[in-house]
Amino acid sequence: MSTIYILWLRQVKRYLRSRSRIIGSLAQPLLFLVALGFGFGPIYTKAGQGNYIEFLVPGVMAMSILFTAMATGIEIIWDRQFGFLKETLVAPISRMNIMIGRTLGGATVSILQGLIVFGLSFIVGFKVANWHIFPLAFISMFLIAVIFTALGTAIASLLQDMQGFQLIMSFLIMPIFFLSGALFPLNGLPSALNIVVRANPLSYGVDSLRGTLVAASNFGLHTDFIALTLLALILLAIGSYLFSKIQI
Repeated sequence: MSTIYILWLRQVKRYLRSRSRIIGSLAQPLLFLVALGFGFGPIYTKAGQGNYIEFLVPGVMAMSILFTAMATGIEIIWDRQFGFLKETLVAPISRMNIMIGRTLGGATVSILQGLIVFGLSFIVGFKVANWHIFPLAFISMFLIAVIFTALGTAIASLLQDMQGFQLIMSFLIMPIFFLSGALFPLNGLPSALNIVVRANPLSYGVDSLRGTLVAASNFGLHTDFIALTLLALILLAIGSYLFSKIQI
């Protein structure tokens, strides 16, 4: 447990020390909130769909968590190139504990990023529908963060260079985000696109945040949390296996 705590604390401290990283990672969420929120808001309202800001904020929060969680994989490649990972792996501790500690640290950082976006959303007029179930939003953010931190770790465990990781991230992140229902309603989609959306892990994360923050779940919160929990366990297992196979 001490190893897990130390690695978790290291990840969090690294994030808190990097003020430029925190500020830089907020640029895209703010752009989405302001440009899309106020740009498409009137159209969304005229279409009879309600307040677009309330629809958009959970999706942007999920986006922020997704980007931050997946980016933690870069730290594995960075540590491998500069020898820090080797020092950790040769220590007499379980690689499983190392994986869990890094994953929890990356998940914590991602949640902090999501909470910052949540705080900023009130500036553009966002309102929580029911504060009584708001604590469930933390569970949702945690599961989203664990899923994509584990996925980023699994991918980084297979790669040696940052360029390859960034190419794969570009190939994965944007489709995962845009096909999650973060920016558009899921009602009335073509059947083929609906299958893709339902196969997307982030769809359940966005839907659970929307259900806990604005009471507008499409799949149902029970379905969302069951799917997120199963995906988190599966990806943790895959990430742990691949991380244990890293050659130093």
